[in-house]
Amino acid sequence: MHRKHLQEIPSSSSNVSTSFTWDWDSSKTSEFLSGMGVSVLKKDKLGNENTPQDLLVSSPCPPQKRQKVKEKERDFVIVRRPRLLREAESGVSWDTLPDELLLAIFAYLPLNDLLKVSLICKRWHRLSFDESLWQTLDLTGRNLLPGVIGQLLPAGVTVFRCPRSCIGNPLFKTSKPLRVQHMDLSNCTVSVADLQSILCLCERLQNLSLEGLVLSDDIIKSIAKNLSLMRLNLCGCSGFSAEALELMLSSCSMLEELNLSWCDFTATHVKAAVNHVTSKVTQLNLSGYRQNLQIPDVKTLVERCPFLVHLDLSDSVMLKPECFQYFHQLIFLQHLCLSRCYQISPAALVELGKIPTLKTLQVFGIVTDSSLQLLKETLPDMKINCSHFTSIARPTVGSKKNHEIWGIKCRLTLRNPSGL
Repeated sequence: MHRKHLQEIPSSSSNVSTSFTWDWDSSKTSEFLSGMGVSVLKKDKLGNENTPQDLLVSSPCPPQKRQKVKEKERDFVIVRRPRLLREAESGVSWDTLPDELLLAIFAYLPLNDLLKVSLICKRWHRLSFDESLWQTLDLTGRNLLPGVIGQLLPAGVTVFRCPRSCIGNPLFKTSKPLRVQHMDLSNCTVSVADLQSILCLCERLQNLSLEGLVLSDDIIKSIAKNLSLMRLNLCGCSGFSAEALELMLSSCSMLEELNLSWCDFTATHVKAAVNHVTSKVTQLNLSGYRQNLQIPDVKTLVERCPFLVHLDLSDSVMLKPECFQYFHQLIFLQHLCLSRCYQISPAALVELGKIPTLKTLQVFGIVTDSSLQLLKETLPDMKINCSHFTSIARPTVGSKKNHEIWGIKCRLTLRNPSGL
């Protein structure tokens, strides 16, 4: 087929007949277009239906003449979409603000709003995930969908509070180590594999709480890589071997507070704990081991950890007053817990008053109300049965309204209970 050059195409003034006509009622034009969000330009005396009004006012040049329109083309109406309101020339555009000023503004936003502004544009998305804004994060009791943890933790989070949450697959997009130093995942619903995918990227932990979780040898080995770990709470944990426990305790030589109470331990686990715990530990909880904790274990523990200030050996039914001689060797001991150690009689407890540094003594289940009053009168300088729960290595102590972990308050937190 032969194509015609542009010069050969007849102009609009040529006698070219069309094979169709527009059958449209011009009175309905405004109604139709307004429904589409389009405004119809009204013709003025000068016929400038497509010329912005601000240009008509300020333009010194006379308007150009319009081309005559044929009778058949009168139903055609030229329209334009409404112009976006321009910012006043005297105002300040968000685009002109430097990154530092925007970051200072974003620092006042709660987590919900910070996530919203990240959707505005690419620049705001980049700034909203600046590491300076994500130092502390609290997602307590949330339902975290797959990918949420993998996106938020690499943003520069150093303090992560997330107990009692349901954690989906993190889906990390990076293999770089995280900057998390303080993390509480106590009593979360999380698979062993997903928990391992989080902890294998943590090498800077100073405080960690995994209370009530099922662990594995790989998870314990990942914890062992955190050589600066000072507080570790594994209360009620299970799923790892005595060999892995021994490796972790040998590697984490900076531990000051250690809670290994009520774990799924055998006698071998208990032996590994007392023989390999660091000598620097000052607060230790080994309660709940019934027949597995023996008096020789107490002797080994005291000789290995001479700086103990707080010691909890509750629910160890094999302990007898014979072990008191070892407590006397702890010259810094201030708090001792022997609750439900049923072979220790109330009368024998008086001997503990000879420890000059001892301030509190918890012996629930051993003494009756009447004998407790007599014991308090005998040991007036000591507080007896003043606390039902231990605070050793636990991230949050006190009421549920306390949103701090190990004394650190988290700034970013969700205001509603919905999941992410």
